[in-house]
Amino acid sequence: MNLEDHVGDVIRKARMMTKVSSADAAKAAGLTEAELTALEESGRIGRRPDFAALAGLIDLNTGKLEQQATGWLPSEKDLSTWRELREFTTSAEGITVNAYLVWDEVTRDAAAFDTGWDAKAILKTVEENKLLLRHLFITHSHHDHVAALGAIREAFPKVKLHSSSKHTPVDQRNKPNEIVHLGGLRVTYRDTPGHAEDGATYIVGNWQEDAPHVAFVGDALFAGSMGGAPLQGPFTKQKIREQILALPPDTLICPGHGPLTTVAEEKANNPFF
Repeated sequence: MNLEDHVGDVIRKARMMTKVSSADAAKAAGLTEAELTALEESGRIGRRPDFAALAGLIDLNTGKLEQQATGWLPSEKDLSTWRELREFTTSAEGITVNAYLVWDEVTRDAAAFDTGWDAKAILKTVEENKLLLRHLFITHSHHDHVAALGAIREAFPKVKLHSSSKHTPVDQRNKPNEIVHLGGLRVTYRDTPGHAEDGATYIVGNWQEDAPHVAFVGDALFAGSMGGAPLQGPFTKQKIREQILALPPDTLICPGHGPLTTVAEEKANNPFF
């Protein structure tokens, strides 16, 4: 799977979050404004920019940005480490989005994290594994992440909907320090607004065979990038540092878009941090 954001996306997001004009960014990079625009749009590098000067201006890490430009990808993840975890990827309206399902091996109690565009594969997995879908955790209420909410609630009318949204009806508003038990699994919540006002990260722990924690982060963080937050970049980055990157290094990060990654990989390779 390709990264959600190429190097041009990273530069554009960082420039927007630091409120640097394209003219000033181009000057720092030693490019014309047209060349910078082409780089931001395509991710392809024609004339090599001055990465150090550009990164310094828009608050990115120079070495990590250069690494992104040469094709860095996170390592392939073996999900058999977490036997009761599944990823579902759906596409519509030019957007590809991830949703996830976890369950307890003994009780068969299950929880979904976001819905994606289409719930058919989620519901099929629930049926094939004889699961009871008890909880639906929403990372944020952008349309691509909740488009199949109606289908899931129709199939499981008693599913408990968890969200931090102040504007949509939920069964349980996220609360700090709250623990939701899913058989032997434990789901906790961390507040990660910025890209979305109601941004939330859910952490699932207590896996069998001591598998690492799993963090469902929505669009707060991507492999090698982060969700756009042009109005409050520094605040959003600080939230990510405190609530996600402070987790154990081997924590599996399950983002709303793009490939799976880990806390260790993002701390070592993400140009925003």
